[in-house]
Amino acid sequence: MSDDLKNVEDMGNWLDESESLKDIREHEVVEGTVVLVNRDEAYVDIGYKQEIAIPKKELAYPEPDSAEDVVKQGDRIKVYIQSLGGENGGVLSKVKADNEVIWDELRAIKLHNEDPETNDLKTVDAHITNVVKGGLTATVNGLRGFIPASQMELHFVKDLSNYVGQTVQALPIEIESHKRRLVLSRRQLLERERELKQQEVFGKLHEGDVLTGTVKRLVDYGAFIDVGGVDGLAHISDLSWERVSHPSDVLKVGQEVDVYVKNVDPDAHRISLSVKQTQRDPWLDRAENYREGDLIEGKIVKLTKFGAFMEIEPGFDGLIPMGELSDRRIENADEAVAVGDICRVKVMRIDLKRKRISLSINRARRENPNAPVKRWQPPVEEPAEEVAEATEE
Repeated sequence: MSDDLKNVEDMGNWLDESESLKDIREHEVVEGTVVLVNRDEAYVDIGYKQEIAIPKKELAYPEPDSAEDVVKQGDRIKVYIQSLGGENGGVLSKVKADNEVIWDELRAIKLHNEDPETNDLKTVDAHITNVVKGGLTATVNGLRGFIPASQMELHFVKDLSNYVGQTVQALPIEIESHKRRLVLSRRQLLERERELKQQEVFGKLHEGDVLTGTVKRLVDYGAFIDVGGVDGLAHISDLSWERVSHPSDVLKVGQEVDVYVKNVDPDAHRISLSVKQTQRDPWLDRAENYREGDLIEGKIVKLTKFGAFMEIEPGFDGLIPMGELSDRRIENADEAVAVGDICRVKVMRIDLKRKRISLSINRARRENPNAPVKRWQPPVEEPAEEVAEATEE
């Protein structure tokens, strides 16, 4: 072969080799074929001028006992090109390639979640590893991430140590792979879930509905009750028909209760609830013990400009209008009665709708002054022993 022909052939080979190498660059992830594996390393053909060895510490993390535990001859694997050239042909890393794939997946997840038309959020599993200043560290498929304290829950959490060792779902919100920076948020996921749940609940909830809820939180002014994933407020005045000093007097966190929906405001995301309206008003039970025309006896408990209130039973009052206090004209109630007086009255009217009872001293005196009166008596409780015996029988 002449020198000219040999030079042409060498040039052709060089061009072919250059053509095959033009897409192979440092700091990129490429696919290669494992051509040889031993205990300490694996040789990979990436289309370069020679196969390149990958030490076992760059095949997997943590470092395996043998490269043969990770790959076998003929496997197609992705590798990260750290450098090319030199005596060994270059430096490759499967660990970094795997990481780059994960970074790409995280970026794709972040882009998907930022799409305004996205209805389903994609999450990652974050394994909490430690408490650090300002938040928590976590691992996501081998990558180290950070969850700020403010991004862990919907509310402030004072002690984050309880989360260590847990695996939670989170959203990637900041990704800088060149700096190996990954910031995660669980709060944004919870907020989105809450928003979707609110839309669902407010779409089917109506004033007048009666449903079962779970007491989530007690405050001085009432109780927050979960009704299908959304909290509604039952004001302290709506917890019981009796006077309540604090919600903890009648409810406890975690308790299931029936609630009546008083009002639904989707725009303000507010639900007003009532516990007492799911229960029969004890006032009505007491009122059933009396009839219009009954003569009863009770104690004057309050004087007003329009008459006097008489206690018929503890917590159950009736009104004696000014004109029914005395058979003579008076300007003030104290001209006829005083607080503490025991009076005999006639039941004039029982208004169940407005929950009012009207009484009269005048009519009790005029119509039948000697007729027997009905007096309230406290219920008699059976001795515990007698109750037990009756139960056994």
